This record gives sequence, structure tokens and C-alpha cells, in this order.
Amino acid sequence: MAAAESYPDDLLYNEEHDWARIEGDEAVLGITWHAADALGELVHYEPPAAGATISKDESYGEIESVKAVSDLISPLSGEVIAVNDTVVSTPETVNLDPYGNGWLVRIRLSNPSEVDTLLDVAAYQKVLDEQ
Repeated sequence: MAAAESYPDDLLYNEEHDWARIEGDEAVLGITWHAADALGELVHYEPPAAGATISKDESYGEIESVKAVSDLISPLSGEVIAVNDTVVSTPETVNLDPYGNGWLVRIRLSNPSEVDTLLDVAAYQKVLDEQ
């Protein structure tokens, strides 16, 4: 069963429906409930390698559902320090718990000021309302 629609107010968002949880000089990244719902049941996650550098607004991997393959667009730049192996082996975890067990990667921020460009939950909700 998929998770209920939610957008936690302790997260930051980009317009491509990705979220970031800032933890000091690190961030945990994932896709929003909206993205997971739009994609449908996820069947494959192609993550970046630990140690890889990812860049804000650029693809850092792919997620595949029964409907489509989509690029993951990073909300922030940094070095990948952890990949969620649970999602690699059971991608549907994202559908069940997109903000908890369904996180995708943890990065060490290379440009912490990029955090200021992200949307809070109210601004992200406005993006959703305009779609």
C-alpha cells in the first residue's frame, strides 16, 4: 500500500519533485510523494556510486516504474557518501515511505549556499497547485 500524500515541513524541495533533509554539512535526498505517486510502482533504482560527485539541477541516477524511466534531478551539489541499498534491492520502499526508509542518497555538501535556493513546503505546495 502506498503512503498517504504528505510534504514534511522540515524538508526542502526543488521544482523537479525532489527533497533534501539538511543535517549540518550533509544532506539526505529523495523524491517526493508527488513524484512517487506520478510514477506509480517503482521497480528499479540506478543510484550513483558512493564517492561520486553530483551537481545541483543535474541527473544523479534513474528510477524506473511500471510506467516510465525518470532521471533523478539533484536539489544540491556534493559527494555521495551513502546510497540506500534497501531502495536498490526493493525500490517500492519509496512508494511506501518516501521520506523515511525510501531516501535515496546522503551527500556531503560542496556548496552549502545552494540550500538557500530550495523551496520550503509552502512554496513547493504552490508549485504543485500550479501543475
